[in-house]
Amino acid sequence: TLMHPAYSVIVFTTASGAGLGLIAWLALAGAFGLVPVERWFGLVAFGLAFVLLVGGLLSSTAHLGRPERAWRAFSQWRTSWLSREGVLAVATSILAGIFALAWVVLERADGPLLALALLLILGVLAPLSATGMIYASLRTIRQWYQPLTAPLYVALGLASGAVLFNGLTQMFSLDGTWATWLAVASLGIALAVKAAYWRAID
Repeated sequence: TLMHPAYSVIVFTTASGAGLGLIAWLALAGAFGLVPVERWFGLVAFGLAFVLLVGGLLSSTAHLGRPERAWRAFSQWRTSWLSREGVLAVATSILAGIFALAWVVLERADGPLLALALLLILGVLAPLSATGMIYASLRTIRQWYQPLTAPLYVALGLASGAVLFNGLTQMFSLDGTWATWLAVASLGIALAVKAAYWRAID
């Protein structure tokens, strides 16, 4: 059966996944001193991540019958993966905003911010997983209703973020050899998960 998802859904999953992935790698790199916690790098990097994340979330409302009622989806978090995704994305955005503010204003990511960075990385994995579970919970579509759907969304989001992170380190002339290998490794893992997914639904 051919499936034709709305373009708004494609934009949402691609953009928001890349934004969340970029946030995760920024948190990891900043907290462990893998890149300098410099104001302009942080401003551009987190700015790009937030544009992708917020833009993706806004695009997801385009396929709703009544976009102005999108806020109601947040109230169904006990039973709906769509609602959980929205709640988790907002919570993660708040954590990311605090971390980004410390990075840009204080030019710091150490001390108590280390704990925030680790919490932020876990926070990124949560909405990515919830996005995958929206599809993985649909019993009527065999290709989605299987265990690899949610991990695939996580792998693709992190890989997209790693590619963006590598591009940013190159743009700012940082020592980005490790970032290049991170992008290559992340893409390789995503490809492996995707291949396993294809075999599972074949």
